[in-house]
Amino acid sequence: MLIDFQLMKKAGKKVGRGMLREELPLWAGASFWGLLALAGSAWFQAPFTPVVAALLFASLFSVMLWLSFSVVHHAECLAEKLGEPFGTLILTLSVISIEVVMISALMLTGKDDPTLARDTMFSVLMIVLNGMLGVTLLIGGLRHHRQVFNLEGARSYLTVILCLAFLCLILPRFTLNAEGGSASPLLAAFLVCASLVLYGVFLFLQSTTLKSFFLHPGADSSENHHSHGSHDSRSARYHAVFLVLTLLPIVLLSKKIAIILDYGTSVMNAPQALAGFVVALLVLAPEGLAACRAAWNNTLQRTVNITLGSALATIGLTVPAVLVISSCTGQFIEMGLPLTEIVLLVATFFVSSTVFAGNRTNVLAGAVHLVLFAAYVVLIFD
Repeated sequence: MLIDFQLMKKAGKKVGRGMLREELPLWAGASFWGLLALAGSAWFQAPFTPVVAALLFASLFSVMLWLSFSVVHHAECLAEKLGEPFGTLILTLSVISIEVVMISALMLTGKDDPTLARDTMFSVLMIVLNGMLGVTLLIGGLRHHRQVFNLEGARSYLTVILCLAFLCLILPRFTLNAEGGSASPLLAAFLVCASLVLYGVFLFLQSTTLKSFFLHPGADSSENHHSHGSHDSRSARYHAVFLVLTLLPIVLLSKKIAIILDYGTSVMNAPQALAGFVVALLVLAPEGLAACRAAWNNTLQRTVNITLGSALATIGLTVPAVLVISSCTGQFIEMGLPLTEIVLLVATFFVSSTVFAGNRTNVLAGAVHLVLFAAYVVLIFD
């Protein structure tokens, strides 16, 4: 009996040490937030010195990026257990929830910036549909020459993305009932309902009757359990709990980094779109790594699910969130893109539709998307 008790005690210590090591980003993020909370608002009162502002931003960005990678790790462990398309769906919703939280924090913390939410959504679309997709197609093409994916799944994604993008980001620029590319109360209510309903219908079909559209060609759902790589995973309940817990410090730290971003763009007289670009990079970095890993392992369907799924979730979830915040706080926000960005968005959709017209991709497709991404980066500063 004594021996059994000692064995159980040793096993418990081993599990505890393993959890401490595996969840180090969570403990570090929680400790960092606690340090900032103890310091109070003294560290975040403008004006900052350039050195202090740079150190605070670098620290916050690094900790939040580390936490984001940990969120993706738990999402991918759940993905291995649940298989496709549920695995990628969990990953996408986890990442986009970080985006929604950060945009909300920036809207509620910084100065009135009517284009912030729109610029962030546009940045996510450009980074995902051109930058991330271009890099993954380039990597996969260089290693495997030609890669296959499920054409029906890609078309399903693009159909819904096109509809919501045109309704939410282009149509408000041409309506007359509200000024400066904003949405009138009636149009805003319609956009909230249309985004949530259409995205909800898509998720329902993706997880039920159209599930086969989002699996790798020739594979069944049992084979797709292993398409995410190999992780030392625990139980599904463990990863679900720690995924949520790891999101909490990101939510709490979002308000702090929002203050620094708002101050930095004002002092440096930087383009307004730069703050949205930084937020999008922070949010999408872990997901981009997962997409590149999938392309390298020749599971392009997972790359398609990640990239197009992120683009769809960005519009389907972020648009309702920012419009509701705007309505509750009385903030004026612009939803309609300026004409130059509309041209770039239309070009992106045209190229994406051409690339996904067949069920095979190559290096050239990746190169074209990267050129469009470079044009977007140039336009931020021009």
